Amino acid sequence: MAQHKQKRGPLQVLQFGVIGFANAGIDIGTLNLLLILFHTDDRILLLLYNTIAYTLAVANSYYWNANITFKRAAKGSNRQRILCIIQGLISLGVSNLVFLGTNELLDYTAVPNWMRYNIAKGLAMFLSFLSSFFMVKYFVFKDFGKRFIKEND
Repeated sequence: MAQHKQKRGPLQVLQFGVIGFANAGIDIGTLNLLLILFHTDDRILLLLYNTIAYTLAVANSYYWNANITFKRAAKGSNRQRILCIIQGLISLGVSNLVFLGTNELLDYTAVPNWMRYNIAKGLAMFLSFLSSFFMVKYFVFKDFGKRFIKEND
């Protein structure tokens, strides 16, 4: 019997990070495009723009992480889809809270609006990225503790 080491730890974090950079481009790019096309300082619209941007990035993330980073554990089951939606909603909550909270704090500084929005978005992306990784790894594509895959010769 041959033993093959699973993609774990640092390699998974690296793969998740590379996909995360693509998602960040989608996320921040969509937010900035919406702000350029429909500029606003209204909290409700900012929340809507952040939600649209984040949702596009999460959809992209699910596709690539299910097919690359967590391919072995991704079964495409209804359970995984439901858990992915739940983790996405939790991460969206983290993203929106951090985005609006940071934006509110920076509103009391002399930071220009465009920079304030992007600083807030960057911090929101980082913290939702961290929460998302751990939820995806340990809940959505749960690796039931198996360190090696055993295959017959």
